[in-house]
Amino acid sequence: MTPSRIHRLTLTHFRNYRAAGLETAADMVALVGPNGAGKTNCIEAISFLSPGRGLRRATLDDVADNQGDGSWAVSAQVEGALGLATLGTGIDAPLPDGAVSRRCRIDREPVNSASSFGDHIRMVWLTPAMDGLFMGAGSERRRFFDRLVLAIDSDHSSRISALERSLRSRNRLLETRNYDDHWCDAIERETAELAVAVAATRGQTAARLTGMLNMRAQASAFPSAQIALDGWMENALLTETATAVEDRYRQILRDNRPRDAIAGRTTDGPHLTDLQVIYAPKGMPARDASTGEQKALLIGLVLAHASLVAEMTGIVPLLLLDEVVAHLDPNRRTALFEELRKLGAQVWLTGADPAAFAEISAGGDVFDVENGRVSARR
Repeated sequence: MTPSRIHRLTLTHFRNYRAAGLETAADMVALVGPNGAGKTNCIEAISFLSPGRGLRRATLDDVADNQGDGSWAVSAQVEGALGLATLGTGIDAPLPDGAVSRRCRIDREPVNSASSFGDHIRMVWLTPAMDGLFMGAGSERRRFFDRLVLAIDSDHSSRISALERSLRSRNRLLETRNYDDHWCDAIERETAELAVAVAATRGQTAARLTGMLNMRAQASAFPSAQIALDGWMENALLTETATAVEDRYRQILRDNRPRDAIAGRTTDGPHLTDLQVIYAPKGMPARDASTGEQKALLIGLVLAHASLVAEMTGIVPLLLLDEVVAHLDPNRRTALFEELRKLGAQVWLTGADPAAFAEISAGGDVFDVENGRVSARR
C-alpha cells in the first residue's frame, strides 16, 4: 500500500491566508488555534487537491481572499502512488464578466481537471457539517456517499456532472410546448446511459463497503453501520444486466414526459437515490441514535471507507478530520489515534485545545494557527 502524504503546503490568497506555508514529515499533523483562526480553511485548501468543490462545497470565487484580486492558489508537494509530485490548483483573477476557470497542474504542467490528482493521492474527510447527515435531507446523504465513491473512482464526479447536464437538457426540452419526440428520445438515451453508469458504480461501492464494515465490526472501537442504497436502479443492477436496466429507465423517462413537464423536473432516477444507514449495535436507523452514537458511527463509517479505498486502489488515503477529537472522551480519542496509526495514513486534524493532541505530539507535528498564519509549535 502507498500512503498519500503532503510534505509541503503553500496557500496564496486562499480565504484568510494571504500567503502561508508549512512543511511536515509526520503521519499525524494537528492544526491548533482559536475559532476563526483558519484551521478549517487550511484543510479545505488541501481538499481542493482532489476532484470536486472541496470539503465545504464552496464555489471557486468564494474561497479567494477578499483583500486580493480574486485569484487564489493551493500548491503541495506530495508523495503518493507515483512518487514525489507537486500538485497545484487555483483560479486567475476573474474576467470582467465575472467568469472564473479552475486551473490544475501536476509538476507545473497543465492537466485537464482535478481528476488527474487521483493518480497521485486520494483523500477522505470528516467535518462538523456532517454531524446532521442522518437527520438531514436525502440529497445530503447521496452527496456524502458520492464523495465516498469518488475517493475510489476519480471519474465518478465527471459522470454525475454529465448526468446532471443531461437531465437539465431534458427538463428544458419538456418546457417547450411542442417539443420534438425524436430529440427527446436522443436526450433520454444519453440520460439512461449515464444514469446506469452512475448507479452501477454506487452499487459496487456499497457492496464492497458493506463487506469492509462487516470485517471491521469486531475489531474497531467505533460502532459499525449497515448501509443500503434506496434507489431502484442501484438495486436492479445487482441482478439484471446494465442493458436491461438502461432500456427500462429509457421507457420510464418516455412514459413520464407529461408528468415531468408539469413538475418541471425528472421525477425518477438515480439523482433521487438515498443512503440508508442502520446503527448496527442496536439494529436501529441511524437517525434514531443519540447524537453521540451518530458521531461515533460516522467516524467508524469513514474509517471503514478509508480502509476500502486503500484495499481497492492500493493508495492509503489522506484523512482530513475537522474538529473530530474534541467530541471524543479520552478512551475513544486514544482508540481513534490507534486506528489511524494502523491504517498507515497521513492524518490532518484540527482543534482548539492543544491538550487533545498530547498523545500525538511526540511523533506528530503540531502547528499553531492564528489570523491566517501557521507556525510550528516549539
